[in-house]
Amino acid sequence: MWDLKGRVALVTGASGGLGAHFAKTLAAAGAHVILAARRMQQLEEQAAIINRQGGSCSTIFLDVADSASIDAIGNILENVDILVNNAGLVHEAPALEQTEADWDAVLDTNLKGMFLLAQATAKAMRAAGRGGSIINIASILGLRQAGNVLPYAVSKAGTIQLTKTLALELARFDIRVNALAPGYVETELNGNFWKSEAGKSLIKRIPQRRLGQLADLDGPLLLLASDASAYVTGTILAVDGGHVVNSL
Repeated sequence: MWDLKGRVALVTGASGGLGAHFAKTLAAAGAHVILAARRMQQLEEQAAIINRQGGSCSTIFLDVADSASIDAIGNILENVDILVNNAGLVHEAPALEQTEADWDAVLDTNLKGMFLLAQATAKAMRAAGRGGSIINIASILGLRQAGNVLPYAVSKAGTIQLTKTLALELARFDIRVNALAPGYVETELNGNFWKSEAGKSLIKRIPQRRLGQLADLDGPLLLLASDASAYVTGTILAVDGGHVVNSL
């Protein structure tokens, strides 16, 4: 069902975290994966893992917030069938302490950069005439509220509207645009927090009473990347154990 052989997938923010996992998942399904980020050493480390596992991949430097950086990979975008628009950052601080620089850094990468790359990729897909799938990585924080992450939450709310509007405009070119909205997912970086009392209290608010694991994102990602979702566009797929629909 998830056969992606012959497809080329570009994954941004692939030097670690969710992006690195997405790249490995797509490679395991048969796609040639282009890992993109600013940290080239970490990219090469992730590519080595994929190669050891028998996958096909390559790496490129890309700063999604810089239109010149995107222009520089125009020839690569001509071959892309699947874009996973994952690059992003967060700055944690109370709203009254967020600076203009904090706001700009988050919105430039998470929203402007997502638009610029989606636009450039869609133009290349349209020119190639074979359609494609753009998967924007949103968050349940684009659907619900939480403190201390105002710029991030705004960027993810914007990602959701960006996804829906692009889906509407690009459908005629057989380019599907959807978004994954992960909830709280356990990683190596946040593992200690979930063992704390605050972390345990938050887990109790998730209807499934557990954290998401990276593997929980595999099926939703492959669904949106593959022809199994050929008639799906403009969808925001929450992968959150029911958190976003929890009662107030």
